[in-house]
Amino acid sequence: MPFRYRLQKILDFRIRKKEEQLQVVRNAQALVLKIEGLIERNNQEIASTRTNMRQADFTMYEAYDNYLKHLYVKGENLEADRQKAQEELDKEKDKLRELEKAVKVLEKHKEHARETYIEEEKKAELKLLSEVAIQKYFAKSQEKKEEEQEELQELMKNPLYNEDLNEGTNSNEYLSK
Repeated sequence: MPFRYRLQKILDFRIRKKEEQLQVVRNAQALVLKIEGLIERNNQEIASTRTNMRQADFTMYEAYDNYLKHLYVKGENLEADRQKAQEELDKEKDKLRELEKAVKVLEKHKEHARETYIEEEKKAELKLLSEVAIQKYFAKSQEKKEEEQEELQELMKNPLYNEDLNEGTNSNEYLSK
């Protein structure tokens, strides 16, 4: 009979939950990367606006200044969003670690149960082999007894043996001859 883990459904459920959580973590990482990309793009836009401001007409300085303030505020908002997304990612990673821990516990339990099962199967097989050996030994000893009985009966039928018995000779002496 093959090994069957009695908590397999629970293990499968926990693995499925872990996979779902892994997908949530991947989505959170993608969000963090997206926000970091937006921050990088905003920083590049700030740098290009500053370069363009130096080359622009002095009448445009106020517009550039207002636009740079807008970009700085946008950068601060993006940084706050990145912090929130990073915190959310950390929370989701913690949940994933807990789920992985739960899966590992059950996998270890399954491994120990399999080892116990294998040991029990070996013990049962050894017991069976022992019983078979005992039966073979008993059968051989029975055969040997039967053969000895047959030999004894043949000796009894032998006329020489009967003569010796009539003369009072010991059967052990006859057998030793």
